[in-house]
Amino acid sequence: MASDDGVLSGTIALYPTLIAVDPDARRDRPYPKATPTGDPSQSTMSAFELQHKTPLIKKTTPIPIALYGGRNAVTMLPGDGIGPELMGYVREVFKYAGAPVDFEVIDIDPKSDDNSELEYAITSIKRNGVAIKGNIETKSESTLVLSRNVAIRNELDLYVNILHCKSYPGVPSRQQDIDIVIIRQNTEGEYAMLEHESVDGVVESMKVVTQSNSERVARFAFDYVKRTGRKRLTTIHKANIMKLSDGLFLDTSKKIAKEYPEIEHNDMIIDNCCMQLVSNPHQFDVMIMTNLYGSIVSNVVCGLIGGAGLLSGKNYGDHYAIFEPGTRNTGTAIAGKNIANPIAMLNAGVDMLEHLGHQQHANLIKRAIEKTLCEDKIHTPDLGGTAKSTDVVQRIIDHILQADIRPW
Repeated sequence: MASDDGVLSGTIALYPTLIAVDPDARRDRPYPKATPTGDPSQSTMSAFELQHKTPLIKKTTPIPIALYGGRNAVTMLPGDGIGPELMGYVREVFKYAGAPVDFEVIDIDPKSDDNSELEYAITSIKRNGVAIKGNIETKSESTLVLSRNVAIRNELDLYVNILHCKSYPGVPSRQQDIDIVIIRQNTEGEYAMLEHESVDGVVESMKVVTQSNSERVARFAFDYVKRTGRKRLTTIHKANIMKLSDGLFLDTSKKIAKEYPEIEHNDMIIDNCCMQLVSNPHQFDVMIMTNLYGSIVSNVVCGLIGGAGLLSGKNYGDHYAIFEPGTRNTGTAIAGKNIANPIAMLNAGVDMLEHLGHQQHANLIKRAIEKTLCEDKIHTPDLGGTAKSTDVVQRIIDHILQADIRPW
């Protein structure tokens, strides 16, 4: 059952039969549609994925997004650092916006060598189909305990991450009028978690790039450009040095580009890309890149438009979606000080509402955020202001309550 702030008080046993939802009734899905059955022969996964994913992933049958009494059930993973307090702000804003969402909150101990909490979290996401999360630290000293964030993305096959970098007028930043979309391969590359110490003092780390994953993220990117009315896609790479791995990624992008003659496609070496982002960012429209480059470029662009506290990121696979702050920072140093910028996590909540089809609620919160930042100029210290986190959230709630049109 749900409490006033939309948190589910029960566990699996309290869930009734899930109500089927017509996927076409939701707003245009920005992620690939699932196959009608869980039969691997009909799966969109490649032969590589069918061989290497766990048996649980192989047998997954696409399910509708979970509904309970007309409300969406969503997994919430607060994470560490500032994550728990930011999730509290999300619940508060959702309550005043009347968002029909109930959260199943799952905490994962960063110091634990036991993965039972992680496994339960993954089970919850598979049941609900959607999650919102903070950054989950992995403080265990055991080499057998891998990054929980990477493990979640890999287990759920969330192969693409989208970061829409759009500057807010009125927010102090190094560059104005930025509107760049970064599309990042999300499950392989240097984040394949394949490293070992071959002999004392010598560590090897493997970078994995597959044609199947490169092809589906490239196709996703071109479809995104076409669907959103954008004009140009730039593939970021280091194929001049890593001729096989990055060469495969670049060649695959060029091959897929031939299927979209109406879209301009070019490529740029990662070194030059970082310099160009600082000196002339307006030349970029949509960018596609491998995992590690995506992490670096995302932080560079966030720095251009005001910092890590503004932008949200979307993770999509064929069956599941997870929403989180765009730069995946923990913010341990400022945890509990009431100075963390709540906007990135609130924007993640807006993205989630749009994904679930609650466009009116999403628009209500989005407008309240824009008025708070751009008109009232209520800014936390990371944006050069003096406001507390709670000041920002309270002003957003005030705008929600004063709105002329509300979805209830």
